[in-house]
This record gives sequence, C-alpha cells and structure tokens, in this order.
Amino acid sequence: MRRLWAQLFLFPFILVLLILRGAVAGQASSSMESAKTANSSASRQTFSPNGSPDAAVESESPTFELKPDASGAISQEQMRQLFRIVTDKDQENDKRQRDYTYLERDVERQLDGKGQVKSTETKTYEVMEIYGEQVNRLIAKDDKPLSEKDAAKEEEKVQKVTAKRKNESDNDRRKREEKEAKDREEGRKFVNEVADAFNFKLVGNEEVGGREAWVIDAEPRPGYEAHTKEAKFLTKMRGRVWIDKSDLQLSKMDAEALDTITFGLFLARLHKGAHFTMEQTRVNDEVWLPRFLTFNIDARVALLKEYRIAGEQSFKEYKKFRSESKIVGYEEVK
Repeated sequence: MRRLWAQLFLFPFILVLLILRGAVAGQASSSMESAKTANSSASRQTFSPNGSPDAAVESESPTFELKPDASGAISQEQMRQLFRIVTDKDQENDKRQRDYTYLERDVERQLDGKGQVKSTETKTYEVMEIYGEQVNRLIAKDDKPLSEKDAAKEEEKVQKVTAKRKNESDNDRRKREEKEAKDREEGRKFVNEVADAFNFKLVGNEEVGGREAWVIDAEPRPGYEAHTKEAKFLTKMRGRVWIDKSDLQLSKMDAEALDTITFGLFLARLHKGAHFTMEQTRVNDEVWLPRFLTFNIDARVALLKEYRIAGEQSFKEYKKFRSESKIVGYEEVK
C-alpha cells in the first residue's frame, strides 16, 4: 500500500479493495492496511523511547516558502513544487515507518439505509514486520483480550510467516524484491500525477498538534487527462491538506468523493459523498506517523452487495526497535 498523503486521493480505491476482501471472507473489512506497521508483545526487542537522543536522526528538511504575487495569489507551480517535496518526504517516512512498532485500534460500524448504526465491531492489533512482511497480531476484540485458543491461532500465524521468510530461497526472495520494486515505481508514477491533477489554493494557516501548518484546498484541474489507470478517478475527488511549515510534512488531510467512482465494469462502485480524514504526528523528531483516521463510505460490490460503513482507527505507543531485535515465540516470552 502507498503512504498516507497519497491516500488523500487513493482512499476510494483502497477502501473498495478492503470491502472486496471482506466480501470474500464473508464479512466487511475492519481496517486500512496501509497504516499498519505495528508492535508485537511476542517479540523480544530493545526499544528506544520516544524522544530519546539516540533516536533523533532527523534528516535536514529543505527550506521552502510560499511567495504570493502582487495580487496576493500563490502560483500553481509553487504549489506543485511544495507537494512534490511533501511526497518525497512521505516516501522517506515510509522507509522509517518500518523501523517502528505500535498499537492500532479499529472501530467499524455497519450502517442501515438511514445511516443509523446496526452493529459495531472493535479490534486491536499488534503488528510486526518479519523479513519485510507486515504481520498483524490480533490481541483484542471489542476491547477484551482474546481467549487462549484464539491467541494461539494468532501465534501460529506469526510463526508460519517467520518460518516462510526464514527459509525463503534466493530465487523467491529475488522475485519478491523485484515485485516490491515494481510496486514502488508504480506508486511514484501515481504520486507524480496527484501533483498535476489538481489546482491548489492556500486558504489560511492553522495549528495542528501545536504546530503551524498551511491549509491548502485541492480541486480537480479542468482538462486533466490521467496517464495511469489508477489516476483516472482523481477528477472525481477533492480534498484539503494541512502541511507543517517547519518540516514540510503532511500533518492532516480530508478527502471526499464528488461523484460515483466505478472500479471495473461490474467490480465495485463507491458512491458520491464517501469521506476520509486522517492526522499524523511527529515521532522521535525523525518521522511523521498516523495518529488517527476516520472514514464513512457507501459502496456497492458486484452490483449486488451494498456496504455502508463508518469507522475510525487510532494509533499509539510508537516504539522504535533496534537492529539487534530478535523475533521469538509467544511461549518463550511467557
């Protein structure tokens, strides 16, 4: 999955994919996996606490200033230059995020035709990255710890991934790395289109998390023609972003579908009004990571199954693990 700032415009595609995954499993999805790089109580690891001196390895931020013209307007070229800087830094965040673990709590609400809540499900995850693969360990349902039987199943899942990666052949590893490189390149192409697909307008300054940020609106640019398949729906999206003035990092964003977005002839449709918001926080003076995320969607899958879902995700207890970290089994830790 691509990083969060790109999801300002990618979120319909991601959400529909998650809905489809849930439909195959017989239930709606409860999370957006692009934000998962998490923590595992079954790992024996050495952590550096947030804000510790040895963790503060922040790269030097490029300086940038929005300069209005004689009429007080900011040129689109300046705006696009700013967004390209932000996306470059976001890709760097993606690399550093893999060095962190955290807890993720997902709340999903199934809605009826009038928007009233029919049911609510809450799941809490600890997730870790094992040999380059992110593994989610479910640790609680509806804020209650798992039974011993369910906890054992989660541990078995982790151990299977560990064994698979540990015994991966050189040929399989090469194929996986080639696929990952291809995915990254496709992500870069898409992000470059985001900067060109919209007209940006500076609407003011606000504080986010006690830090000054530019507030910028993004509206579809008339006459824009997509160069990639994934970017075709950008003309049906609009958003607002908050960019931290000091770090030139995305601190907050809000996106909305302006019209129905169709994926494939009969695959899925995301209806007008689908909405997504998120906020990030500065961790260890070196990386910006998600703090919370909310979504409200109305979608139809295969023109048959209707999904009306609202929910939020919260992220906490970010911890950075060192290179000497060792993955061990649940029983060994206990």
